[in-house]
Amino acid sequence: MIDFNYEISKIKEKGLYRSFRYLESAQDSKTFIDGKKVILLASNNYLGLCNNEILKKSAIEAINKYGVGSGGSRLTTGSYVLHKELEKEIAKFKGTEDAILFNTGYMANIGTIASIVDSDWVIFCDRLNHASIIDGCRLSNAKLVIYKHCDVNDLMNKIKKYNREKSILITESIFSMDGDIAPLDKIVELTKKNNILTMVDEAHSTGIIGNKGKGVVDYFNLSEKIDIQVGTFSKALASEGGFVVGENSLIEYLKQKARSFIYSTALSPQTIAVSLAALRYLNENSYLIENLISKTIWFRDKLKSFGFNIIDGITPIIPIIVGDTVKTVDFSEKLLNEGIYIPAIRPPTVPKGTSRLRISLMESHTKEDLESSLNLIRKIGKKINII
Repeated sequence: MIDFNYEISKIKEKGLYRSFRYLESAQDSKTFIDGKKVILLASNNYLGLCNNEILKKSAIEAINKYGVGSGGSRLTTGSYVLHKELEKEIAKFKGTEDAILFNTGYMANIGTIASIVDSDWVIFCDRLNHASIIDGCRLSNAKLVIYKHCDVNDLMNKIKKYNREKSILITESIFSMDGDIAPLDKIVELTKKNNILTMVDEAHSTGIIGNKGKGVVDYFNLSEKIDIQVGTFSKALASEGGFVVGENSLIEYLKQKARSFIYSTALSPQTIAVSLAALRYLNENSYLIENLISKTIWFRDKLKSFGFNIIDGITPIIPIIVGDTVKTVDFSEKLLNEGIYIPAIRPPTVPKGTSRLRISLMESHTKEDLESSLNLIRKIGKKINII
């Protein structure tokens, strides 16, 4: 029998024990945690829409019309006209023929990979891809070939060595823990040249980059060259659920084969309504993206000037690399005591020796919020010898 208490004690000794922080108000630039008002620098709510009045109203209207639950899977009683409407809307937004909704981005990745790929395939996978991609690869039983993070030369060498008739490359477009952008233009050159299917996870880029937030695929003008795009509504679009967009035949295939789609109760009508409202709101208010990027570049420059070790980029995901897990947790705790919430990210979420504070900015953060946060980050960083 496994001794769970002993296993937990070992996790604590390594500085890897995780505890929950419970929010007591809306997920906004400021929120309440454990009765204390804090500046929230930890949310994927990049455009600050989680507490948007238009989105909240759309949820209420959907509840009044459709009730609060979907009542079944999409293939039984769970499909509402709202689901079909959202699938059409996200496909149009992404410039593809069709779309399919999943309950989460995690389920979209594992369902798509495991239904398309089997033991006859090779998967070329970026070393820092999200756990949902890695788990989908494992479920598929394909040969998994890991290439160095965003390293096109290493990818080229791996393709020369391992490419098969059935091969797929899978990468995030913006990496969730590093905040850097995959060199999709160069990657696609390789995949097209070598007849490799290309799948891109746009979870953290949808809503924050590209024309009106269409993502990195649009940013590189590759909409017609990417075979499978995955994304979520749960980050910049302030809702819940994942999606896959692509050709009609791909989407029809996933409806018939993706187990995480077939055997899940459908997303509730109010959730779908919020996703629709968010897409439409973004289309009419794309200036939010410009504001966010402007604040991000300024904030990054300030952290660099203080001497922090941050990964270069333009995205609102800004990791401060600390390295030591115990020191990272201490940094996070001291900031929370001062009214700034930035979580400590440790292995296995990130590689050993790269523990970090993962800052994520929101468009709704005021200059005052950010300036006071920077001052405290600098003060505590010096106090514990990070800088």
